[in-house]
Amino acid sequence: MPRTDLIRRMARGALFACCLACGLVAAAEPPAPAVRDDRGVPVSLGAPARRMVSLAPHITELLFAAGAGDAVVGTVDYSDYPDAARRIARVGSVHALDLERVLSLRPDLIVVWLHGSPQRQLERLALLGVPIYYSEPRRLEDVASTIERFGRLAGTEQAAERAAAAYRARLAALRARYAGRAPVEVFFQVWNQPLLTVNDSQLISDVLRLCGGRNVFGSLAALVPAVSVEAVLAANPQAIVMASAGAENDARAFALWRAWPRLAAVADGGLFAVDADTISRQTPRIVDAAQTVCEGLDAVRARLNGGRRD
Repeated sequence: MPRTDLIRRMARGALFACCLACGLVAAAEPPAPAVRDDRGVPVSLGAPARRMVSLAPHITELLFAAGAGDAVVGTVDYSDYPDAARRIARVGSVHALDLERVLSLRPDLIVVWLHGSPQRQLERLALLGVPIYYSEPRRLEDVASTIERFGRLAGTEQAAERAAAAYRARLAALRARYAGRAPVEVFFQVWNQPLLTVNDSQLISDVLRLCGGRNVFGSLAALVPAVSVEAVLAANPQAIVMASAGAENDARAFALWRAWPRLAAVADGGLFAVDADTISRQTPRIVDAAQTVCEGLDAVRARLNGGRRD
């Protein structure tokens, strides 16, 4: 039997079993409201999601933040926060799923990373017949709105609203503190081999903007573009912020730039690292990363302005 037919048959069987298992719950609960995903497509469920599969670490973390952690029955490698996420069944990685394992978990909702999963993988997921929500927060505010939307899908609105409000309050405090500070030219280094950065559409650039930083490669077309050492030297950023990949790798990355003592970021002491997980995952913990970035850029700003930070 062709694999596509097998997947369709398994999907029908999984959905039938899910209906039998969840029928009493569905009869007792009102339908979950339609919620637009990050493609702008409405996702409608017959009842609040009770068996969800998360296909990215940041999605797993957001579902827990929304009070829906108990409903997550499957996730992917590196879903390690909060601690309870480590105990959830694995269905592969972001780039390589075990579709039969996904189906065996009888999900009533699958949440995928819109631009983090290969298109072919997403096309295969569409064959499963299970509602799919596509997630990709691009701005800091999107983290809060995603938590709220997940809460509506899972029927955990109150917990989600509390988490979103707490996140917004921390974000507002940072904005108030760093608003109006003198701009600092920044190169954000995602990885050093190859040398990767982000453009202005990526969430990390919103962190830089919050802190008064200007991404020197913000206008590039790719979300995560590769750049050359020569391009960084030509841009001559006042600060180089790195996603930390461990002490040994960080030391190599710092050594690369210290070989160019005339580079502004080197001459003015503008090299520093931030925890990779907190800065790269679109979750409430990104505020912790933003705090680190804002403090680092403020220190650069003070050195450039003779002790003044404004």
